[in-house]
Amino acid sequence: MHDSYKNLLAIQSEIKKEFNNINNKSIYPEIIAVSKTFPIEHIKPVIDQGHIHFGENKVQEAEKKWVKVKDKNPHIKLHFIGKLQSNKVKSALKVFDYIHSVDSCKLAETIAKQEDSLRKKIKLFVQINIGEEPQKSGIKISETEEFVKKCKEEMSLNIIGLMCLPPINKDSVEFFLKMKNLKKKLNIPHLSMGMTSDYLKAVQYESTFLRIGTKIFGERSWLKNFNFSFPVTKFCKS
Repeated sequence: MHDSYKNLLAIQSEIKKEFNNINNKSIYPEIIAVSKTFPIEHIKPVIDQGHIHFGENKVQEAEKKWVKVKDKNPHIKLHFIGKLQSNKVKSALKVFDYIHSVDSCKLAETIAKQEDSLRKKIKLFVQINIGEEPQKSGIKISETEEFVKKCKEEMSLNIIGLMCLPPINKDSVEFFLKMKNLKKKLNIPHLSMGMTSDYLKAVQYESTFLRIGTKIFGERSWLKNFNFSFPVTKFCKS
């Protein structure tokens, strides 16, 4: 058995145990195996064992890696988990099944337009700037309800959940709690939160999609020099 699949099985076992300890059970969480930067040969052992959900953050990389693989494995669901530029939306809609980073009115409007053009609907998460960090993109907590309503009613977007990237220098629990409360307030089914360092905490706060890469596939050598911050986006009113 390949190490990546062994790692996945161990994570699944941990999640099952954590989930079973929760009194108020929500939707059982899915693992998004974050395969960004890894070649398809490195990912193949997990694909071959029937895993469904995979995550990428570059449209062009996903096109090269996944189009043929998805043709042969139609059960696979591909998640876009990076910063999506408006000029990449059409290409993204062709290869991805989920987008986790709807972070502005402009992007939402572009997705709606391209969905109409392609006659395709995909599942979307609204990215929340849960730590109110000026260097990060995402919708403000106070503006989320209005934004989600606008996306659903005016643009007919299939908003299924909320996503967040908590501040890296703070305990993620306080931010997961805010996300859980926001999910409940909006009566929305899914939360995309929790990564290699905190996915079990995320399970406790009803995350339904866990974005785990390093603990499955191993370390990425480029991480030390990567800047995770993006320009903050402002809420767009009609």
